[in-house]
Amino acid sequence: PRGVAGSSPIDCVNDRQLDRLLAVDGSPDDAAEERQVADDWMVLGEGCVRDRPKLARHMSTRDVARDLDLLRAALGDRRLTYLGKSYGTYIGATYAELFPKRVGRLVLDGMIDPALGDVEIARGQAIGFDRAFRAYLGWCLKRSCPFSGSVDDAQQQAKALLERIDGDPLPGERGRPVTEALAVIGVAAALYDEQSWPLLSQALREAKRGEGYTLLALADYYSDRGPRGRYTTNSIESLYAVSCLDRPVAKDLAAFHAEAQDFAKVAPVFGDFLAWGSIACARWPVPPANTPHPVVAKGSAPILVVGTTRDPATPYEWAESAAAAFDRGRLLTYVGDGHTAYRRGSACIDRAVDRYFLDGTLPAAGTRCR
Repeated sequence: PRGVAGSSPIDCVNDRQLDRLLAVDGSPDDAAEERQVADDWMVLGEGCVRDRPKLARHMSTRDVARDLDLLRAALGDRRLTYLGKSYGTYIGATYAELFPKRVGRLVLDGMIDPALGDVEIARGQAIGFDRAFRAYLGWCLKRSCPFSGSVDDAQQQAKALLERIDGDPLPGERGRPVTEALAVIGVAAALYDEQSWPLLSQALREAKRGEGYTLLALADYYSDRGPRGRYTTNSIESLYAVSCLDRPVAKDLAAFHAEAQDFAKVAPVFGDFLAWGSIACARWPVPPANTPHPVVAKGSAPILVVGTTRDPATPYEWAESAAAAFDRGRLLTYVGDGHTAYRRGSACIDRAVDRYFLDGTLPAAGTRCR
């Protein structure tokens, strides 16, 4: 998409500044820390506008969806055939709203519900990541695990470990200690794919011993930080440049504080972190270009929505609500772990999606795959 990777990438801060932002306290403990977090993240929006002033004002998903229609036209296709995963589902849904008659076979996997506002998105993700972490703990406790007891016990032990790191960061690489924020990013990164669970166990065992090397490696993988401290993509910067235009956020730090307290009740491990996750948008220098609302796409061809029951980043409930809102939505369910489902190991999901793409046959209503 525009402003991302090789598409005239927006470059808001240098690599050293991005290192600092990603390590900033993600769960501030008092008013002074809250003000500091807001001040630290303000540099990102200022840098985006300074780097590419015109582009920074036109990075919204509605802009991207219009680009997508230009690509469709350039290829000479009468209708768009499209697979969108994760944020790609939001692009697909926006396209369907803007150009319903040009929708061909759309498959949206790992659905972001366009009806949800910033607080609902953050709260849903906090619950989703905690749910996925508990699934990991259930798996871990049956093997060699850094925690013990029940899943509830293990969750409390993990929470205590992160709180300890908040007060005493772990050694990582020279000049770059592993703060609580980097540790949380590392844990979250491993929850996107259940194949990473053994590595997560290794990272948490190390952390209990006072070492942060594997947690830092996981966090760097998530943010595309390569060797010698160079970021290989602008994924973090472009994520904010897009999302801050897609939905309004609170301006008042008291609102973020209240959300953090609420989120912690339903998501003890990730609640604080996700509540403060959009603080950069609170002082974003470009106003939002969209207001969240249900997308109906009346008159479009059927849209196939794929949801994973323990998806950490795009909770299954979002797939249910978005599919129900579409004029001709059909929900396909994967009962399992990890982020998104198509081409991730379920032959049942792959067959259903392939059939829709190849001959237009939708899976039966209520289809559930494992």
